[in-house]
Amino acid sequence: MRRGRRVRVALAAALIAALGAACADSTDERPPGSGAAGPATPAGGQPKQARGAAGALAAYVERTRRAQAARARAVKKWGLAKMPLPAPPPPAVKPAITTRKGFETAGEGLPPVFTTVPTKEKVVFLTIDDGAEKDPALLRMMSELQIPYSAFLSDYLVKEDYGYFKKMRDAGVALHNHTLNHRYMPALSYKQQEREICGQQDNLEKRYGTRPPLFRPPYGNYNQDTLRAAKSCGIKAVPLWAAEAFPDRMEWREWDRDLHPGDIILTHFRGREDWKGTMPDMIRQVMKTVTAKGYAVARLEDYV
Repeated sequence: MRRGRRVRVALAAALIAALGAACADSTDERPPGSGAAGPATPAGGQPKQARGAAGALAAYVERTRRAQAARARAVKKWGLAKMPLPAPPPPAVKPAITTRKGFETAGEGLPPVFTTVPTKEKVVFLTIDDGAEKDPALLRMMSELQIPYSAFLSDYLVKEDYGYFKKMRDAGVALHNHTLNHRYMPALSYKQQEREICGQQDNLEKRYGTRPPLFRPPYGNYNQDTLRAAKSCGIKAVPLWAAEAFPDRMEWREWDRDLHPGDIILTHFRGREDWKGTMPDMIRQVMKTVTAKGYAVARLEDYV
């Protein structure tokens, strides 16, 4: 027991030393004899475990420092107004999701429909729909800035270039269901809706190796049959949105025209043919708004 306690104390000391070294100003140049001394070695040396831990911690701190420096360069490269705020650690237990009041159907036990994730953290979630524009700059920008987002894909657009979205998946982006053909769901029969949703589940599994748990109906429109069909296809939740992003503006669902903890932001895969700008322009607009309001972008799948 005493030996274990000594090792823990040594590990704590190593952590403090490593963090202190990482936080020191590398531009601080003091002449010899000014009182600046190198790290002292404890009498008798450190236990082997502590020395190994100190080295690992120092390496971790150095990797973190380099990652932060790379992100700072990316912020400048991509023209963001400010450094994006870091998201807090994911919750140990995901919050219970319920259907938003006024968005219910008559059925029970159906996937919940919501626009905001219940959380007190100042985080929002970025989601991109359909797959029409396949801008390589978006992939580079989001990877270099380390901004999480989720994609809701419609096959009739994605099939033009499945490889583009494979790169997205390989970068850690979750690919979710937005139907095969982007039809207005309430106008379809139950069987037609089931084919649209289950067919896209099959396609996403075939192309990208996953049957996603999240589904967004085209245009945000659905009925009881939509949710019944979604459940039969393995869908667990139906996230809609609280705000929508464009390259030149934000549009709001809520009366106060503001962000709230857990809000879901919608945007689309679009380019200059449809927008007053590019997808990187849209991301700059989103991040300008989100960061200025004191929010971080978090990963939706960590909460839902």
